[in-house]
Amino acid sequence: MAQEPEFVPAAASERPVILVAPRLEDCQPCLKMPEKLAPEETAATVFLDAILAAGGLPLMAPLTEDEGLIARMVEMADGIALPGGQDVSPALWGDESPYDEALLCPERDAFEARLIKAALAAHRPIFATCRGAQILNVALGGSLCMDVPSFEPVDGMALWRHRPILSDPAHPVEVRAGSLLERALGGFTQVQANSSHHCCVDRLGEGVELVARATDGVPEGIEVPSERFCLGVQWHPEYTWRTLPTDFNLWRSFVDAAAEVRAAR
Repeated sequence: MAQEPEFVPAAASERPVILVAPRLEDCQPCLKMPEKLAPEETAATVFLDAILAAGGLPLMAPLTEDEGLIARMVEMADGIALPGGQDVSPALWGDESPYDEALLCPERDAFEARLIKAALAAHRPIFATCRGAQILNVALGGSLCMDVPSFEPVDGMALWRHRPILSDPAHPVEVRAGSLLERALGGFTQVQANSSHHCCVDRLGEGVELVARATDGVPEGIEVPSERFCLGVQWHPEYTWRTLPTDFNLWRSFVDAAAEVRAAR
């Protein structure tokens, strides 16, 4: 059995506040509850646990289109975390091709795009996983490949299985030397990562740099070098931080960056 990472627990008053963008789940009637319930804004326990273990204090944001409220939440927070979930709508970069709307969540698209822009304007550390990395790129004017199985692999390679493997490593990821991602991982330029996605970064947004790929060529890591900490990874380190030291390093690096914001207040 893997041993959980060791960390020094911080006093509650010293922990940096990490604003977590919520997932949105539609609750369908069933035998247990035949009435139609309101949609639920949720957060995966593994995501919150990773932030807690790294020394942060996670607080889940409510979905809202009110830019004043979003700015106020960002002002209160020391860092912003964006989790995975539904696909980002191709309409956001002008692609009007037919797409299965059941895979989309326009409420999250609208909220997270505003949240990212507010966080960047306030220079708050951002850590984004899977969909989070995708909406980070799109919010900055980029686009996505909406069908990874059709992605053309690098010469001599077949595509790795990119969905769904969450609890174990799925493939290697090569990281650009000298990047924020390399530093956040603990100085490693090749790591193992899990995988559960069928979309990935395509055209890069303004100021976004691609800093990691799976060995088959699929984009796996982006960052905004003009910011102190703005990082997106295509994998799900919230599921593997207990077993992969490099993934726990990601959470610690993010929370440490948020702690610097808190200390400077």
